[in-house]
Amino acid sequence: MSEKLSFRALQLSNEQRNAYGLRYHDFARYRKHCANRTHRIRSTLKMTHGKGREFKKLPPLKPEMIKDGHLHLLLMESERAWAYSQDLLAQSQKNTEHATTLRHSATGRFRRSVNWSTQLLSHCQTLYASSRLSAEGLLEVTVYTLILNGRFLRYREEFDDALVQLGVARHLLDELAGAARTSRDQALATLFGDEIGPEIRYCAHELGRAEAYNVDKIVAEVAATNRNVLVDGCDALLEAFKKQEESTNKRKTLQEIVWEGEPVPVRNPELVDVFLKVQDAQAKLESSDAQGKSNSKKSVAAYDAILLALSDAEEVAKKLADAQTSSGPRDISFVHAYIVYQLLSRRIQRDLRLMQALLPTTKGATDGRVYPAVVKLLDTVMQSLIQMRALSIVDDNSDLASGVDARISYTKASRCLYLARCFVAVKKYAEALTLHRHAAIHIRETQSHLSVSSEIVFFPLTATELSKLETETSTDQAQAKREWLAYNGARSRRIRRTGFGRVEEEGGLEVADEGEKDKDKEKKTQMVVEEREEEPQVPVSRGGLSGLLGGWWGK
Repeated sequence: MSEKLSFRALQLSNEQRNAYGLRYHDFARYRKHCANRTHRIRSTLKMTHGKGREFKKLPPLKPEMIKDGHLHLLLMESERAWAYSQDLLAQSQKNTEHATTLRHSATGRFRRSVNWSTQLLSHCQTLYASSRLSAEGLLEVTVYTLILNGRFLRYREEFDDALVQLGVARHLLDELAGAARTSRDQALATLFGDEIGPEIRYCAHELGRAEAYNVDKIVAEVAATNRNVLVDGCDALLEAFKKQEESTNKRKTLQEIVWEGEPVPVRNPELVDVFLKVQDAQAKLESSDAQGKSNSKKSVAAYDAILLALSDAEEVAKKLADAQTSSGPRDISFVHAYIVYQLLSRRIQRDLRLMQALLPTTKGATDGRVYPAVVKLLDTVMQSLIQMRALSIVDDNSDLASGVDARISYTKASRCLYLARCFVAVKKYAEALTLHRHAAIHIRETQSHLSVSSEIVFFPLTATELSKLETETSTDQAQAKREWLAYNGARSRRIRRTGFGRVEEEGGLEVADEGEKDKDKEKKTQMVVEEREEEPQVPVSRGGLSGLLGGWWGK
């Protein structure tokens, strides 16, 4: 069989570790997963050792019969033994009574892991010699083996040899990241390089090096003299790898992410994948805007793709932030805050554009049925701005924080204005005038924040727009006062005389004349007097002794 294999050890191990427990350092779960996976792979390849207690030794594997499954099996066996050793070491730190036994068992498992990785490397070298495996695949297996050897030597406190192994592995990872054809491959190599960086620093410190903190310098010194010793034909292998990468036309790279003039490095393959989706969705949105569809409903629907991509990116970044798998000047917590900021800004842009699509329909409308929808959109915008204000990257920048505060006050003023129009439509003028006063207060707050804030791209706000909102608020307030006065005038006692001895209110309601009102009052008074005369008089009882003896006493 001469089929070409596509085996990548670093990518496969990274995916399995993140998916099955090692994101949260659960080595027991990962060991069980590796055991189950090796059993499934053996069953698929028909490489089981018999049934029951009967053991059948497998025949030696010929190079021409090797498939991807055989390489996966060796990798999973190595991962299983390594995870078991780390689990035993963690148990030894908790169980002090059996710590020596557990550490001895962990050493045996660690040694078995190195043995499995060495077998994997020998098979891959044979496949590369027969042109069945790419240079990239062989380099990744070589790096994987060097990392395991270096960690095992560091565990045994052989820091000199461990530094050499880890230094050469870091050098190869830098070469892989520098010539990677995709941003995901670059992030994968960078991720493994960041993991072994502290171990190199620790070994250099134990050896008493003067500049143990300078990892790059140590790697350059170690790799220059030892890479051809540890890796057979290292220079030729790197040259072949670079030629293969240059011959590949398809290069999917991630554009540089900049915040406050500084690049934000994305050092995780999972983040690279979601950022590439965001990049594609953003390109589609910009193309739709370039076609002049900024105020149409189709442009509003174009935001769905980028919002979905940013939501996926936020979910991935939150998982990585909870696990705290990366460190550095721009750590994963910062990247998560940056993604949330972009998500909220795009959501605000979508809501503002939807408002622009709805508001032209309000011209000449008297029922005001569109205003509640506008108020709902402004509620969403205000909620997004409040969430954005609570982000750490916004709070650290005073100009940006003032800009967000200005937008919050402006949104509150706009909300009060449109909510007042809703109340005017149902003739609740007192509530509308109260909202107009609140809108004036928020406009003054916006003026104070806007004077010391910086410009925000996703929500442009100028002094002209603010004065326009102030003018609309004052105009609506005056109109609401006039309508309220006219509405209450229909109930007032402002009378107008007619030629028929009757008077009418300005609203058209008939009332009695003043003379007739006096006559009605006299009639009512006479009726009250007559009622009082018809009431029976109750005899007044005499007090004293005569009242007790009755009328008999006075006769």
